[in-house]
Amino acid sequence: MKTYLCVYLGSAFLALVITPVVIWLARRLKIVAVPGPRHIHTKPISHIGGVAIFLSMMPLSISVLFLSNIIGDTFRNILPELTVLLSAAGFIFFIGLIDDIKTKGLRARIKFLAEIAAAIAVCTAGVRIESVAITEQLTLNFGWFSWPLTIFWIVGITNAVNLSDGLDGLAAGISAIACGVIAILAIHNGQVVMAVLMLALLGSLSGFLFYNFSPAKIFMGDCGSIFLGFTIASSSVLCSSKSPVMVGLALPLLALGVPIFDTLFSMLRRFIERRSVFAADRRHFHHKLIDLGLNQRLVVVTIYIVTLIAAGLGMFMMVTRNIGSLVVFFCILLLLLLAFQLVGSVRLKETIEGLQRKYAISNQEHEETRGFEDVQLHFRNARTYDQWWSAVCRAAQQMDFAWVSLKTKGKDGTVCTEVWRTTKAQPDLSVVVTMTIPLRNHDKAGPIEFEIAVTVNGSYESAGHRATLFGRLIDEHKVISSG
Repeated sequence: MKTYLCVYLGSAFLALVITPVVIWLARRLKIVAVPGPRHIHTKPISHIGGVAIFLSMMPLSISVLFLSNIIGDTFRNILPELTVLLSAAGFIFFIGLIDDIKTKGLRARIKFLAEIAAAIAVCTAGVRIESVAITEQLTLNFGWFSWPLTIFWIVGITNAVNLSDGLDGLAAGISAIACGVIAILAIHNGQVVMAVLMLALLGSLSGFLFYNFSPAKIFMGDCGSIFLGFTIASSSVLCSSKSPVMVGLALPLLALGVPIFDTLFSMLRRFIERRSVFAADRRHFHHKLIDLGLNQRLVVVTIYIVTLIAAGLGMFMMVTRNIGSLVVFFCILLLLLLAFQLVGSVRLKETIEGLQRKYAISNQEHEETRGFEDVQLHFRNARTYDQWWSAVCRAAQQMDFAWVSLKTKGKDGTVCTEVWRTTKAQPDLSVVVTMTIPLRNHDKAGPIEFEIAVTVNGSYESAGHRATLFGRLIDEHKVISSG
C-alpha cells in the first residue's frame, strides 16, 4: 500500500510543480488556444497541458520497475508488454503534441491512423481482449476477432476522451474519476500493474486539475486528451488479458460512459446529417447543459456527479455474480441514456426520423443513378444528331424533367429551337427548377444553349442531383452535328 500511496502523491507533486512551468513555456512560445466560435474561453490560453500530465505520470510508472518488492517483480514479469504499452502511449502523446503545436494542426485522418497504428502495436505485444467471462458458466472466446475488437476498444475510448475535452476541467475530471474507480478495482483484484498505472495517472490529473479547473490557466490539448484515453484503454486491456472477468472492461466503460455515449451520438448525428465523422459541432452533452442555462462550473460538476453515480453503481459489479452483474451493467447504461435524453443531446423520435429520411434519400439517389447509367448506353450508341437528341429526350424523361429546350445558332445567323416536354400532367412552375447550360457545337457554328426544367419532387437536393447527372451526360457526350 505504501508503494501505491507514493506513486499517487509523487505524480501529483510533479504535476503541481511542472504545470506552471509548462504554462510559462507555452506563453513564451505562443502555443496558445485562440478563442473561436466553438470555444467557451474568451482569451488565449496555453493548450499543451498534456506535457505536464505525461511528465508527471511516466517517471513514477517507470520507477516502479526498480523496486525490490512484489509490485516491482510483477512489473518486471510483464516488461515486454509494458514497454510496448508505454511506448505506444508516448507515441500517441507526441502525435497530439505536434497537433497542438502546429498552427493548423494535423488532419484528423492522420491522428486516427496514428491511433490505429499504436493500438496494433499493443495487440502485437499480446495485449488483447481474448475472452470475457459473462458468468461462471459462460465465457466468450474471441479468437482472431480479438484483434479488431481490441483496436476498436482502444481507438474508441481514445477519441471519446478527446471529444470530452470541451470545458475547463471536464476531460481531466472525468478521467480522474475513471482512474480512481479502475484503481480500486485493480487493487481489489490484486492487479498491481493496472493499479500503479491508474494511480500514477490519477495523481498527475489531481495536480493538473489545480490549474485546469474553471477558470482554467491551461488546457490539456490533444497531447493530453488522446494520451489519457489511450493509456486508460490500453491499461484496461492489459488487465483484462490477465483476467477475463467482465467487470474489468465493464467498469472502465461505465466510468467513461458520458464521453463514450457522447462520441457515439455525435457520430450518429453526423451520419444522419451526411457529414464527415471528423467534422466539428457544438451539440455535445456539455454544450446542451450550457444551453439549459448552466454556467461552466455547474456543467462540469454535473457531469462529474453523473460519472460518479455511473462508476459508483458499477462497482456493485465487483460483489455481484453471474446474471446480477449483467443486470447492474445494463441498468446503468439505461440511466446514462436517460441523462442524454433529458438534456436533449439525443432524441429517439428525431433520430429515427433522421435515419428514415437518410435511407429514403439514399434510395432515391440510387434509383436516379441507375436511370443515369441506363441512359448512358443510348448516348454511347448515338451516331447521328437525331439519335443524340432522342437520347436527350430519354434522359429528360428518365430524370423527371418538365421540359428541355435546345437553341442552336447557325453560321447564317438563324436560330433553331427544339423542345421536349413531359407527357405527364403539366407541373406546377413553383416546384420546378430551371437551369441554362451554354455549350458550343463541334462544327463551330455558334453557341448551343440548353434550358432544362427539373421538377423538385419534394427535394431540392434531388433536383440538383438529377441536373448534375444530366450535365455529366452532356459533358461526356458532346452534341452531334445536324449536318
